[in-house]
Amino acid sequence: MKRISFYLLALLMVLGIYSCGTSTTEQTFDTSKIRRASAEETEQIIEAFILAEDSTTIDIPEGFYSLSTQLILDNKKNISIKGAGMDKTVLSFKDLKSGGEGVKIVGQGITIEDLSIEDAPGDGIKAQHTDGITFRRINVTWTNGNKSKNGTYAIYPVQCKNVLIDECIASHSKDAGIYVGQSENIVVKNSLAFGNVAGIEIENCDNAEVFGNVARDNSGGILVFNLPGLPKSDGKNTKIYNNEVRDNNHKNFAVPIGEDPNGNTVTMIPPGSGIVLLAAKDVEIFGNKIHRNKTVGVAIASYQVTGFPAEAPNWSPYTTGIYVHDNSYERKSFSIPDFTRELGKMVAVYNAHGFGKAQDIVYDGIWDENLSKTIDSNPMKICISENMEGLRFSRFYLMEGEDKIDSFDDYQKFQNCKVSVTTNLSFLQIP
Repeated sequence: MKRISFYLLALLMVLGIYSCGTSTTEQTFDTSKIRRASAEETEQIIEAFILAEDSTTIDIPEGFYSLSTQLILDNKKNISIKGAGMDKTVLSFKDLKSGGEGVKIVGQGITIEDLSIEDAPGDGIKAQHTDGITFRRINVTWTNGNKSKNGTYAIYPVQCKNVLIDECIASHSKDAGIYVGQSENIVVKNSLAFGNVAGIEIENCDNAEVFGNVARDNSGGILVFNLPGLPKSDGKNTKIYNNEVRDNNHKNFAVPIGEDPNGNTVTMIPPGSGIVLLAAKDVEIFGNKIHRNKTVGVAIASYQVTGFPAEAPNWSPYTTGIYVHDNSYERKSFSIPDFTRELGKMVAVYNAHGFGKAQDIVYDGIWDENLSKTIDSNPMKICISENMEGLRFSRFYLMEGEDKIDSFDDYQKFQNCKVSVTTNLSFLQIP
């Protein structure tokens, strides 16, 4: 990432005071009035997980369960975990002093539904190496005041196949509310993510659809990332459509990588980001309401902008094969982009429309020079077709050293093309 020159820093610090967005990140449910389960009832739930046999159901009755141990379902098949409702069955892990996730699942054909999970020291609920995992009407949150000490992910399937996340709520995670990583065959639909650093994140995944969701009051609404050095390298084929991605102006409270071994790339996300693509491959974005995100509606970026090493086996740092079309954009009449992150500073200072103006779409303009000596041929296949007068589009030029950043409003260079993104949902029986 190119750094902003020193003479602007004082001005940016002053403007930064006015660029801090407000958020409505209230808890969805008041769990204080739910009946407190007895120690015996809580022990029965723990035993139900330990003793579960294949092809059975774990029923968790209405109540607030204070747990001092993790709930682990290890290498089981065709298990259904059922609560009495998100506002009726609550698993609280505030008393869990060690360990990571509150609920951990490994297995095949697992469904968990109709309950809430609160205050896990690490991730709220994690599924790993699971083929066929359904999260339905699950609410995961943290009730702490200090969000930088909250758990990393709320709903967290990783290295899974055939993932369905439906009608869920995820809030207050210090990384991503709904995170799907290194997985394939994914649907995230009809869910709400708010008050997180990233609302919904698809990372190093193949064959994903994200639709019908609301991502609001996060630092960044919806992310599609491909990061280096992971067991699964470049993911591809993601569709993001018919979502509300609005008011994602929350402070980025992720802990920087240098301060926390669990720090993550989301530390670079500037508050006010709607949809962010980073080293993404074959992504279609359409039919979304991308409203009132104070910095940028859609950011198309290659991994080089992070400033981190950009080499790994079987992985490319470039974002390529992107089709953005038929979305709705709105900006507040007075909205100053974020100045707390360098990407936000770049958008604010070097955009093609004037200092301090939010942008609808930005493209970092980084391309693979092995494919073309110039960007004029659109070598990374960035295709944009938006039916909006006055669209603010900025392409940056960052390839001539640390001290030179240019920007261009050459939207037409990326029009009149399409990218075919193919997904297959036949693995799921979606009602």
